[in-house]
Amino acid sequence: METDYHYGVMRRAIGLIDEAGGSLSLADLAARLNMSEAHFQRLFSQWVGISPKRYQQYLALGEARRMLRDRFTTLQAAQGAGLSGSGRLHDLFLRWEAMTPGEYAQGGAGLVIRWGVFETPFGPALVCATPRGICGLGFLSETTEDAAKADLFGRWPRAEFVHDPASIAPWVAAAVTQKGEAALHMIGGPFQIKVWEALMQVPEGHVTTYSEIAGAIGHPAAMRAVGTAVGRNPVSWLIPCHRALRKEGALGGYHWGLPVKRALLARESARSDGRAATAQSAG
Repeated sequence: METDYHYGVMRRAIGLIDEAGGSLSLADLAARLNMSEAHFQRLFSQWVGISPKRYQQYLALGEARRMLRDRFTTLQAAQGAGLSGSGRLHDLFLRWEAMTPGEYAQGGAGLVIRWGVFETPFGPALVCATPRGICGLGFLSETTEDAAKADLFGRWPRAEFVHDPASIAPWVAAAVTQKGEAALHMIGGPFQIKVWEALMQVPEGHVTTYSEIAGAIGHPAAMRAVGTAVGRNPVSWLIPCHRALRKEGALGGYHWGLPVKRALLARESARSDGRAATAQSAG
């Protein structure tokens, strides 16, 4: 699958950059990946819209600190502006609803959850959905399909799981292309839902902190609990737990692997800078 291949190449390049302790020339990266310079540059430009040399700057570990300094999102201000968990993410409209506490306590009893493995810009992903929307999304590039199934399926132990990718493909396509409507059905406890709703208010290319989220949901001392809820987010990427950083700018953890988190943040930061540059030149 083409985008899986693109991500695989990018993932290998991240490892090479880390091993080298800094940036590598285009020639070095291409040679180590057994590609021509032209093919490697074209591949990366298709994936993120910028050259490999420029992209390395976004992959650097210090980029998270820059984002925290320059693109910190004050969630209280977002709430004050009337933003909610249902809103536009560029061309993607996320229509979402949460289970009631009673439904959550039943462990998915009576639910039929359909699932499939789909191609995404960040490698293959296991996606689960109820009749009301996507309820689980986990990346497979740093884990196995069986491990991801055990993780996600285990969150709703009394549900019936049916392999039926065709029935949920339209929602997944909308989410992956960021065009159209992707419905979400959030399954979690009341505190978790509050944390996930706060995460949905962080725009692409921006970041927040666990302490900021704790304050925004009215529990300023609950940073550890917030961190746990962020890590338990069942719908990675669409509910952007990767945009939550530690207060000092460290990446923190990521349920589906730190290389995926770095790739998500780097691509979003590059896209955000590209949009800003386009708007400035147009103005």
